[in-house]
Amino acid sequence: MSNIQLIIEERAASIGNFMVGRLLPFRQKRMIGPFSFIDHMGPTKLNERENLDVLAHPHIGLSTLTYLFEGSIFHRDTLGSALEIKPGEVNWMTAGKGIVHSEKTPDHLRHSDKVLHGLQIWVALPKDLEQMEPSFAHISKEELPTWNEGDSQFTLIAGKAFGSESAVPVYSPLYMIEIKSKARTELSLGDQLFGESGIYILEGGIEEGGNTFGPKQLLVAKDHSLCTFTMEANTTIYIFGGEPFPEERFINWNFVSSDKALIEKAKDDWINQRFDKIAGEENEYVPYPSFKR
Repeated sequence: MSNIQLIIEERAASIGNFMVGRLLPFRQKRMIGPFSFIDHMGPTKLNERENLDVLAHPHIGLSTLTYLFEGSIFHRDTLGSALEIKPGEVNWMTAGKGIVHSEKTPDHLRHSDKVLHGLQIWVALPKDLEQMEPSFAHISKEELPTWNEGDSQFTLIAGKAFGSESAVPVYSPLYMIEIKSKARTELSLGDQLFGESGIYILEGGIEEGGNTFGPKQLLVAKDHSLCTFTMEANTTIYIFGGEPFPEERFINWNFVSSDKALIEKAKDDWINQRFDKIAGEENEYVPYPSFKR
């Protein structure tokens, strides 16, 4: 019998001048544990006249996680952070009571051909931390626990699992795990996981409960303790999950909160330009979308 409760297919969405495949939120499943938003970016080839330019925009009530497979993004925020993220590294920005950031193609790549491919994720904060001070952390690939089991390579990108802990400073019990298989492999991971769990297939395929699933599908498990499946050769998957919050989370544009009043305040503050501004980008920003008012 299959342990898959729901299959979520990527849906095309626009983030300014760039198209992504949206996985969460989904009408039948708004969150998986504390994970409230997952976008698959690319793989997209950009020529010397095309660049990623996501201008300054705000967040509250969440942490953002950027993880690239290919390419490079330059991050700037109102804390003064300014750095390039490359494949295998993690940008972890906690918005708390409010932060503004931009994401652009680095200057040294803007006039050349390039590829961009990765995941952008929002992790909701616990209710008592939704108004915490904002912060930013950049974690190198060498700081992420990596190990092999048979023909599979595991990387713990965030959280705790398999007796390891990522250097990413998370605020609730969660996990994000990358698994790459060279050969056909059966895995039984349920006793290592907890809370809610989902499997995103980046490439290759998996078999579970007599069914076969392929790329660009997010499989939501009924029960993490029965997480047993077979990975085909040359498959890459990402497992997201953790303990869900007791309170509902509301999402309005880039704002996440258990309190609608905090979202309304953030919306009004952004419309009236009361958020801090990024140094050097004071006149560049994404307006609050008119269809959301």
